[in-house]
Amino acid sequence: MASIFTRIINGDIPGRFIWDDETCIAMLDIRPLHPGHTLVIPKVEIDQWTDLPADVASHLMTVAHRVAQAQKATIECERIGLMIAGFEVPHTHVHVVPLQTMAELDFRNADVSPKADELDAMAEQLRAALA
Repeated sequence: MASIFTRIINGDIPGRFIWDDETCIAMLDIRPLHPGHTLVIPKVEIDQWTDLPADVASHLMTVAHRVAQAQKATIECERIGLMIAGFEVPHTHVHVVPLQTMAELDFRNADVSPKADELDAMAEQLRAALA
């Protein structure tokens, strides 16, 4: 059965995409740790990032870097955090998260009910910064 990310990539479930190329997508997390929290996800469904082909892993980091630059240009934050945990969904994904403190990089602090209009506005700002 396809992962939820594959279903989003295939258009079966909506997502707030800010990047889409032949190798990966980037979309806003629906349970953000901070506004602008973005996931960079390979189109190939591979559970653990250590099993990705090296060129795909490298491409994910390149896109994560570009996303981080867009976040820094649009979101007031101290740093941009980067994490690959892989416990929530068995499909590699890189979290790119604007942060004020290290403590914010804790999934217990995720916003489980973000406002759709705020997510839409953030996606638009990040898409514009990536253009």
